Amino acid sequence: MAPRRPKGAGAFPKPVESPAPNPPDPNALYAALDLGTNSCRMLIAQPKGSQFHVVDSFSKSVQLGHGLERTGRLSRASMRRTVSALRVCQQKIERHGVRRMRLIATEACRRAQNARDFIRAVRRETSLELEIIQPEEEARLAVISCAPLVSTKTEQLLVVDIGGGSTELVWIDLSSVPRRDRPAAIMRLHAGFHPPESPFPAAKVVDWISVPLGVATLRDQFSDVEDDSARYALMSWFFEENLSEFAPYKDVQAREGFQVVGTSGTVTTVAASHLGLRRYDRTKVDGLRMTSDQIDAVIRSYLEMGPAGRRRDPRIGQDRQALIMSGAAILQALLRLWPTDRLSVADRGLREGLLYAQMSADGVLEDGPL
Repeated sequence: MAPRRPKGAGAFPKPVESPAPNPPDPNALYAALDLGTNSCRMLIAQPKGSQFHVVDSFSKSVQLGHGLERTGRLSRASMRRTVSALRVCQQKIERHGVRRMRLIATEACRRAQNARDFIRAVRRETSLELEIIQPEEEARLAVISCAPLVSTKTEQLLVVDIGGGSTELVWIDLSSVPRRDRPAAIMRLHAGFHPPESPFPAAKVVDWISVPLGVATLRDQFSDVEDDSARYALMSWFFEENLSEFAPYKDVQAREGFQVVGTSGTVTTVAASHLGLRRYDRTKVDGLRMTSDQIDAVIRSYLEMGPAGRRRDPRIGQDRQALIMSGAAILQALLRLWPTDRLSVADRGLREGLLYAQMSADGVLEDGPL
């Protein structure tokens, strides 16, 4: 059974203990690093109004979780690749003189038997202090990163973060929040899914779940199935079975007033394929809305291509071709349950959530529309 928030659990811990002086410095730089099962990503940014301006970034496929499903441990090769990438991050942090930062690790480090040894090695080799966060905080960070994409017409919101090792789903009821306040109400969840009493209208978290299946772990579950289409179908139905404990699972929602926001490399790749982009363009992908039918058409085209065709496709490529089908299997399972004409594509995720949470805690973001 997928891990989930225990009934009656309290609010999440505060996202960060702010080291900021009083009053906080609005010109300070912040760093946010997300070490996942497949990738190491970092943003360095400066507060700007109610948003932030990215000063520097880093992203590299490190495949930290390669072989984890079989051995239960992080391999030496995976750890070497990851430490090498983290050295680059540490150099960027030093070059910019960043003092406020949060550096997190997710599912691969949650599951690996030797994760603590790895964290110590990272500290020794790079001086970076990685923090392994729990699934509920990962879900919260994904939600607040997507706040700017929430429509003022949305009454029921499903945020989906498809990672390498796990997938987080959060269902939020916005029906009691005035339309103009709905994106801001999502943003206020940085204080926890069940924040204390506030004079502001509140978004209600109906339920959330962290399924320990992401694009890498789901693929590994069915690596022995040779037929491409059969493997895809098995992955999709297996993922759906793991959603049975999710409270809104059987609720049929009208498409009107219902929005899904998807954040992951899977969703952005499907969007780029739908648009026919020869070269990825974040400005065209982030915030794009797609229908269930459009997504189904893209996934069918992936299956028709087969593995060789997917490798040659510039929007997918050699590295992602194996992972795109497990991600597509997750996405299609969700759309079988909750078809929508308003899936919003988010080229954003935990890094942005970390930055919003840190800056909000320090009080350096201006009030106003997101």
